[in-house]
Amino acid sequence: MKLLKKIVLIVFGVVVAVLVGYGVHYAWQNGPVGAGYKAKIFCSCVFVSNRKPDTILSEDLTIPGLSFINAEVNYKEKSVTASLPGLIKVKRRAVYREGLGCTLLIDTTEEELRKQAAANPAPLPPDKKDLLWPVGDRLPDADFAPGVDVQKLNDALDDAFSEPDPDRPRRTRAVVVIYDSRIIAERYAPGFSKDTRLLGWSMTKSVNSALIGILVGQGKLSVHDPAPVPEWREPGDPRGTITLDQLLRMSSGLEFMEEYESNPTSDAGIMFFSTRDMAAFAAAKPLETEPGGKWSYSSGTSNILARIIRDSVGGPYTDYISFPRRELFNRIDMRSAIIEPDASGTFVGAGYMYATARDWARFGLLYLNDGYWEGDRILPEGWVEYTRKPTPNTPPADQYGAQFWLNAGGEGRWLPGLPTDLYSARGHEGQYVTIIPSRDLVVVRMGLTRDEDAWDHESFVAAILEAVPK
Repeated sequence: MKLLKKIVLIVFGVVVAVLVGYGVHYAWQNGPVGAGYKAKIFCSCVFVSNRKPDTILSEDLTIPGLSFINAEVNYKEKSVTASLPGLIKVKRRAVYREGLGCTLLIDTTEEELRKQAAANPAPLPPDKKDLLWPVGDRLPDADFAPGVDVQKLNDALDDAFSEPDPDRPRRTRAVVVIYDSRIIAERYAPGFSKDTRLLGWSMTKSVNSALIGILVGQGKLSVHDPAPVPEWREPGDPRGTITLDQLLRMSSGLEFMEEYESNPTSDAGIMFFSTRDMAAFAAAKPLETEPGGKWSYSSGTSNILARIIRDSVGGPYTDYISFPRRELFNRIDMRSAIIEPDASGTFVGAGYMYATARDWARFGLLYLNDGYWEGDRILPEGWVEYTRKPTPNTPPADQYGAQFWLNAGGEGRWLPGLPTDLYSARGHEGQYVTIIPSRDLVVVRMGLTRDEDAWDHESFVAAILEAVPK
């Protein structure tokens, strides 16, 4: 009996040791990422989107595990600190800077971040809110869209904002529909409005692509040349053959694990929430396959592109930090748009852009109009066509262009019931700027849809198409 008791105690001790060890390992691996996520998202929701903390906590920060992480908002310093108490203490702080949004304080000082903020982006253009859309925000009083079935349009929006399954919430936050270059439908969830900046997540990649296009038009970059990445310049480095085109098309061959809530310590989680220089993190990855031989979705390559933009703009940091506003946002009246930089000062081109739903719609309208805005060419001739060219080896069909999702191809295409000329900026948790040139249509949908099966984008766009003239 004493021997049995001794064996039980030994087994119990081993189990406890394993569990404690697992807990310590979990804290080491997931704590920095979780704390970084909570600090960064909380900071941006409060200071960029101007939302109330209680709704942020009850909606945006309900991912399992985040409830164990404490978060404190400092309105005076405009920052959020998130910390994980316990055996291994973890702390992350995100700091807000006017015009630049929120940045995690990782391997740098707040003083250094504030110095970056001194390099103010280009000033906003004059407020044109009293002018008609799309230059301003005023909508015409009269019926300006003959042939539109208003009832069908309203029914489509009613469905978009409904919650048929409480266990899988859609949380649609904004819808803007553009037809014939005019807003024909617009709606917002409670707590959101036409003035609320909303996170586009990976729709930022499409904006990143537009900025690359502008530099190509200026003669500073060529898509078919090897990508100018310092880490790959050593003689014999096989990564030195990766072209800018292959980075834009997610076919670089670089190793990168793109997982989120299911695996917070994947490359994506560590890069976004626990890394000072995201482009350097991604550029250090080895080749997994031959460049151009395989398509593999990677936020890492988009952050490499963001640093290529920085290096290609050249000059003082002020030139780079003002570049998106000076060359894109101001020129198409996207007054609200902000791309947040990482702690190294490089914009997070893979996923950290905020803008109002109307400004996201303006971006879609720029592409619908082949890169023109009010008669002014913003994107170089042929760039939109290049963007929409399918990437080879994209499974299961030709679904990806140059940082945009496509509906090209035949059987197995992305949205089989919709027109094949449809293409879209697309982001995590249900963000879409969907462009259909053949129907003169741009559809913006923003939300917080964590279960991707809860939102049927094909059915939603199909319902919109039913409401507009063919």
